[in-house]
Amino acid sequence: MKKQSYDLIGDIHGQAPELVRLLEKLSYKEIDGIWQHTERKVIFLGDFVDRGDYQREVIDIVRPMVERGHALSVMGNHEYNAIAYYTQNKQGEYLRSHNKQHTDQHKKFLDTYADDLAEKEDVIEWFKTLPLWLDLEGLRVVHACWDFNLVSKIEKPVLTDNLLQQSSIKGIWQYDAIETLLKGKEIPLPKGKQFPDKDGHPRKHIRTRWWDSKAKTYKQVFFGPDDALTHIPDDPVTGDHLIDYSDDQKPVFLGHYWMEDEIKPLADNIACLDYSVAKEGGKLIAYRWDGEQKIDPTKFVFVDRE
Repeated sequence: MKKQSYDLIGDIHGQAPELVRLLEKLSYKEIDGIWQHTERKVIFLGDFVDRGDYQREVIDIVRPMVERGHALSVMGNHEYNAIAYYTQNKQGEYLRSHNKQHTDQHKKFLDTYADDLAEKEDVIEWFKTLPLWLDLEGLRVVHACWDFNLVSKIEKPVLTDNLLQQSSIKGIWQYDAIETLLKGKEIPLPKGKQFPDKDGHPRKHIRTRWWDSKAKTYKQVFFGPDDALTHIPDDPVTGDHLIDYSDDQKPVFLGHYWMEDEIKPLADNIACLDYSVAKEGGKLIAYRWDGEQKIDPTKFVFVDRE
């Protein structure tokens, strides 16, 4: 039996025109309202919503593909955030507070469904069906970080109501698990150090190059935009910043990290497919996987942000 081939597509963030052009470039066709290929399937890396102007249009493309078996998908942190923003705990408090920062981050999504609360609830319920990771024959997919220990603790890649509630409580492993799998491995900067994130908010923690055993200083460990590097100290890292993902493991595909510049693997068996399509000059990226265990730099496909 021939092994299934996949086209993995990175974070879309409401950029439907780019998604359509990328699907066309990958030889998918819209048949009876559903994009499909005769031999291949898409795997979406999550983060369908927030930022772009075509929130509903992206969902209307992606969801039927998944529901009709022409695509798979994992949950992104923006889907998780939307679920938490909508969900209350037993005390009637929202799991993701409705402060100005969070509301601004969700503005595009909230505005899209402002006049149809039933449709928004339906979309949120669909978000809940998206797995936290995929461990398939020959490859793995997770939005931000593959951590074997956390995957084994959760056991099944399902955001149950219990896990959702617990994941909003800082200080317990369920919170750390969702933060790591969907938002990346983070470590605190030395006392007094911070940097502005892409939205201008001050951050005192950095996302790490969690697979890179050669990275020894905060500047080397930092995984983020180059323009933030001037704020990151070159002091030796203290604490645990690595996750063991050896080069004999199956290739794992990530989104989330707003990559820039040259499109290339992070390691022989690790690739990030988020190249910042949500901002001017960004790209929407795919990788055409056909069973190879070493990522082939010639198999990335992209369209530029319109």
